[in-house]
Amino acid sequence: MQKDSFTGTLVVAGLICIVCSFFVSGAAITLKDKQEENKVLDIKKNLLLASGLAKDSKITEEEIEIAFQNIQAQVIDLETGDVLEDIAPESFNQRKAAKDQTMNKTISAEDDVAGIKQRSKYAKIYKVIDTDQQTTQMYIFPIHGKGLWSTLYGFLALDNDLQTVKGIGFYEHAETPGLGGEVDNPQWKATWQGKKIYDEDFEVRLHLIKGKVSESDSQNLFKIDGLSGATITSNGVTHLIDYWFGHDGFKPFIAKHLQQEGSLSWKK
Repeated sequence: MQKDSFTGTLVVAGLICIVCSFFVSGAAITLKDKQEENKVLDIKKNLLLASGLAKDSKITEEEIEIAFQNIQAQVIDLETGDVLEDIAPESFNQRKAAKDQTMNKTISAEDDVAGIKQRSKYAKIYKVIDTDQQTTQMYIFPIHGKGLWSTLYGFLALDNDLQTVKGIGFYEHAETPGLGGEVDNPQWKATWQGKKIYDEDFEVRLHLIKGKVSESDSQNLFKIDGLSGATITSNGVTHLIDYWFGHDGFKPFIAKHLQQEGSLSWKK
């Protein structure tokens, strides 16, 4: 076979592709564990940023692990609000559980305001512990829901009153940069701090509006600035808050916890 023939060229190209594919496959297999570790580390980092426990996205791996020494993960039953002692938080993956027929729940069209269709029966939440006082300073909840182009995944942190927002952040989405992608804007995220989830009747009231929230508005504690030019994403964020802090989300856990603490002042 002539070296410069058409057939020879195809053979050489095919051999190169086969050899390269072996190298790529080998690298993918070899690096798989490291990739999974990096995913977990990235979620931890974004949890710290959402809660305000980290201020800089350039936080190092060592700083992340040190911060997590004061964070306790728990798996809860979303229907009952009970903490599940028989499921290890470190091995529980909520997104995988949502796809497992033995661990998921199909959400009715009436309840599925977040547009997620199904969810895990269980959720992993986080408590920030004051190690000196042995008290809970903050709760951090995983949230997700449909935006315009994607499902947004993130965290929302509440003060220990389980009512006052400490921070919010999304670690995964594909919304339009400059529009729906403004969910990543630090200035917008800062406007969530101090807002309230529930009204006096223990109903979810926190929502995004069109335009800016007026400081003179008597209901401003329940309102967040809308994302300019991104109505569908804004509505999506409102809907995911409605869902995850409603009766089909974390509300049973929050109600049970506050009742145990004797601090549930809202009407049921």
